[in-house]
Amino acid sequence: MFLAEVQVGFKEGVADPEGANTQKALHLLGFDEVEAVRSAKTFQLEVDADDADGARQRVEEMCTQLLANPVVNTYDIEVTER
Repeated sequence: MFLAEVQVGFKEGVADPEGANTQKALHLLGFDEVEAVRSAKTFQLEVDADDADGARQRVEEMCTQLLANPVVNTYDIEVTER
């Protein structure tokens, strides 16, 4: 069994309204040192696979088919054995 953690965010240049609104709110609260905020989603998937490479390959397929939109998103996959 493997745990795959996938972080999905926006590509550079793609509007991130949640990040922009969070930055504005932080400035209103006095956190003026915050220069940029980018939002991201994290998915934790328990994957039954023979090895870490097999788990990573299946999660990669999940990302390209559902978890991320390749036009606007980037994603990073971390796989650890449980």
